Amino acid sequence: MQVPESLRYAQSHEWIVAGADGIATVGISAVATDQLGELVYVELPQVGRRVAAGESCAVVESTKAASDVYAPVAGEIVAVNAALSETPQAVNESPYDAGWLFRIRVDRAADLDALLDAAAYRASAPAA
Repeated sequence: MQVPESLRYAQSHEWIVAGADGIATVGISAVATDQLGELVYVELPQVGRRVAAGESCAVVESTKAASDVYAPVAGEIVAVNAALSETPQAVNESPYDAGWLFRIRVDRAADLDALLDAAAYRASAPAA
């Protein structure tokens, strides 16, 4: 299972990568997409919404189940991947690239350090 080294991960299977501008991109891991099966619907958060770390802010729905997506850090949603409304399967096909879910302006960059690195995520995730 693909677990890129450059990303940080939450126990709840979200990944995050920070940009130099304080904006981070968030998605769900290949482990999560494998467990969910093919996605048929993605509900994204509103741009401008403030979220707390661990707060449910999006929903992904597959043929098997619906699952909440949690903000891995606190901040403000500044962009969403609107293309997913037409092609939710992009999350399955490219979870770390075209399948990103939203971008967040991170309140505290230090919060990223509290998340799992790739090795710790692989060790904690089933079938990673």
